[in-house]
Amino acid sequence: MADGFGKGCHLHLIDGSAFIFRAYHALPPLTRKSDGLPIGAVSGFCNMLQKYVEDSSGPDAPTHVAVIFDKGSHTFRNDLYDLYKANREAMPEDLRPQIPLTRRATEAFNIACKELDGFEADDIIATLACQAREAGGRVTIISSDKDLMQLVGGGVEMLDAMKNRRIDADGVVEKFGVGPERVVDVQALAGDSVDNVPGAPGIGIKTAALLINEYGSLEELLDRAGEIKQPKRRQTLIEKREQIELSKKLVQLDCETPLDFGLDDLEVRDPDPDTLLGFLTEMEFRTLTKRISSTLGVEAPPIPDTTPEGANPVERAEEVPITPEAYECVRDMEALQVWIDRINERGYVAVDTETTALNEMRADLVGISLCVEPGQACYIPLTHKEGASDDLFGSDDLAEGQMGMDACLDALKPVLEDPAVMKIGQNMKYDAKIFARNGINIAPIDDTMLMSYAMNGGIHGHGMDTLSERYLSHTPIPIKELLGSGKSAITFDKVPIDEATKYAAEDADITLRLWQMFKPQLHQTKVTRVYERLERPLVPVLAQMEMHGIKVDRDTLSRMSNAFSQKMAALEDEIHQLAGRKFNVGSPKQLGEILFDEMGIEGGKKGKTGAYATGADVLEDLATEHDLPARVLDWRQLSKLKSTYTDALQEHIHPDTGRVHTSYVISGATTGRLASTDPNLQNIPVRTEEGRRIREAFVAEPGNVLVALDYSQIELRILAHIADIDQLKQAFREGQDIHAATASEMFGVPLDEMTPDVRRQAKAINFGVIYGISGFGLARNLRIPRAEAQGFIDRYFERFPGIKTYMDDTVAFAKEHNRVETLFGRVIHTPEISAKGPRAGFAKRAAINAPIQGTAADIIRRAMVRMPDAIADMPAKMLLQVHDELLFEVEQGAEVDLIKAARDVMENAADPVVKLDVPLVVDAGQGANWAEAH
Repeated sequence: MADGFGKGCHLHLIDGSAFIFRAYHALPPLTRKSDGLPIGAVSGFCNMLQKYVEDSSGPDAPTHVAVIFDKGSHTFRNDLYDLYKANREAMPEDLRPQIPLTRRATEAFNIACKELDGFEADDIIATLACQAREAGGRVTIISSDKDLMQLVGGGVEMLDAMKNRRIDADGVVEKFGVGPERVVDVQALAGDSVDNVPGAPGIGIKTAALLINEYGSLEELLDRAGEIKQPKRRQTLIEKREQIELSKKLVQLDCETPLDFGLDDLEVRDPDPDTLLGFLTEMEFRTLTKRISSTLGVEAPPIPDTTPEGANPVERAEEVPITPEAYECVRDMEALQVWIDRINERGYVAVDTETTALNEMRADLVGISLCVEPGQACYIPLTHKEGASDDLFGSDDLAEGQMGMDACLDALKPVLEDPAVMKIGQNMKYDAKIFARNGINIAPIDDTMLMSYAMNGGIHGHGMDTLSERYLSHTPIPIKELLGSGKSAITFDKVPIDEATKYAAEDADITLRLWQMFKPQLHQTKVTRVYERLERPLVPVLAQMEMHGIKVDRDTLSRMSNAFSQKMAALEDEIHQLAGRKFNVGSPKQLGEILFDEMGIEGGKKGKTGAYATGADVLEDLATEHDLPARVLDWRQLSKLKSTYTDALQEHIHPDTGRVHTSYVISGATTGRLASTDPNLQNIPVRTEEGRRIREAFVAEPGNVLVALDYSQIELRILAHIADIDQLKQAFREGQDIHAATASEMFGVPLDEMTPDVRRQAKAINFGVIYGISGFGLARNLRIPRAEAQGFIDRYFERFPGIKTYMDDTVAFAKEHNRVETLFGRVIHTPEISAKGPRAGFAKRAAINAPIQGTAADIIRRAMVRMPDAIADMPAKMLLQVHDELLFEVEQGAEVDLIKAARDVMENAADPVVKLDVPLVVDAGQGANWAEAH
């Protein structure tokens, strides 16, 4: 080690791999325009380095710094244990060529870049940290990697740069339950599934920490393992001693790594402008080149423009800083008119509403924000209350300096309804309903949430905060800072206007920037058709459905709740008799003790808490042989129906409309399926009599009836088309009972001799195969031996070989492209498809099912988008969508016309984009309530 580094020196060690993978997963795929080279991770990496440089000034600035990388995958640990890190996923193909570029980027910033064959980056960091500590200097390790926490203490700390959180010895105790000096002992016991460190089976972090704190060290614990009172734990520690000792060697960092450089080689150096800017221009990073040129005080070198003439919206969105203090508060008509004129001049505006609640049907409008250019946004306060900044609850008097609600809405209505002006929002359905309740039909609209969903379904979430952080590297003002949380939380009308202006206008500003980024990317990622035909036009349709709501009879629900309570009480008595004593049926812990300790039923398994597992899967297995678990399942079902539906639905009845207004989440499921929330009306069970009865409470208004139209076996029809199964396609064309036809094919039973039991088995296989059911799963569903169930599945694939071919081809495509597609072009990303372990099976099943379920979801979306025009002249309203079913309310006497029109739309929804080889068939029903109509 050189003599120069010593007391007063401060060494920063950056975990390069963490930076790379954070950059790769934080940004969408990005390629260099001149040649298509993947550069998304390099771009993110350079931005992170630049931010690090900018944040590392001041009195606590480092004197020495290095970025440490892994080099190769084989290290001395693989020689100790050949399965070390065997579960690690393969590096994504588009990341591989970017790894050398991140090294070049580090060198371009004139920061030391270090790696060593046969050793992990963590070992290099450990060695440098120990050397610096011995020399009397300070060390900050910039990483959140738990494996590095064993180094903390004695002048060494960690910094989680993503959360801007420093980790000292107390932070290590919080994470591991022990100090840094005992972290390796805890890790040796707990193991690590990510790195495939075996550890001691059945012992997790908490238990390991308790043991180490009690015995002082791993060695002492293993020497005294015979004293452990718990038999299983004692046996594990004795029998797995060698494995545990090996695990400690694997997790212990090597502080004696043979380095070919010293601490003095890591001295902080200013970047050379020509070298750094030369690299950035080579990568074609326009925005970063301009920013760093300005920081260095030199002129930015030109970058050849390979894009069409004109400014790139992505660049403009990034170039202008987000400065909440600069936003305007519009308090009078004169100021508002300036913004209206600017909107008309631009032809677009990002708009956002602030309200008193998340439920659009009960929320009051508080203010409106607008944005026409990045950095140029305003907020129009309308109903903020007086004294909110001084008093938690404020008063009911309106604060001064606000526009009148009516005057503001009258002024904005023409531009918000102008078909020549695009209105841009994030989750625009919410704002559309707020405006509709205030007399404004906002249209046309663009929605950044749905743009992100169309491009990145399966990759990440689509909330504004997530999108802002990923694509703009900006964390928006948290709403909790304004409203607080818990019982002391206030509503937005109590927020002081100045603070509200910063928050609300920032939302509109961010939304506009995201729109400028996403709009051209829709075409580049080839999802314009999906967004324009399936996502965007669905927003006003759903908004109207949600506002219609559906009438629910409170008295019917109350009677059901009482009936469920009586049945539950009777079941409790029966359960107590079977158990031989009273206990809390709703307590999983007490139930486990009854079943496995007192009744001696075999198969009990305890979890980490020490309690037996008594989930539905466990009880269903036991219910085939024992009455008690069967009765508990019955009790649980009634309890859920009562708490989730018959009790809870009464709270959701709107006081003014007398109807329940669910809200549909468009971007929730990666396959395109809608989700129903607040309340969830899609999961009302229909397989049990009690579940079906709940639908009796959903009724038509006097003089009306409910009509339900439901696609018949749509996913099986799509499977027959996609997998090109001639037998199934022929059966569907001829209108045969598909389950009977399948049974006849598989079991050689003529259709006229088909028994209900054989048909039931074929039905379970038909639907199970779509979801990648296993022999174990089918055995449970049919309550037959696993070998027999697996035989059914094997025979199914033999009779319909195209299905297996489809499955294999779909998985292969997903692995090659990290995505699958529906027949309508919806892209469903599959980032987990190359995972190993339990996730692998789930990822494959999801990839196989996604094109089928996604195509079905696309078809019903197309039907819903076309439906309003088809029934516009009828006294009818579309109320609900539940998976493959649409529910309408129509005047008595018009049912036949509605069914004819709606069925025509639904059965032809795939045309003309997709020509299916099988017909789509829609079943229809009607009645005074939903149960009768379904």
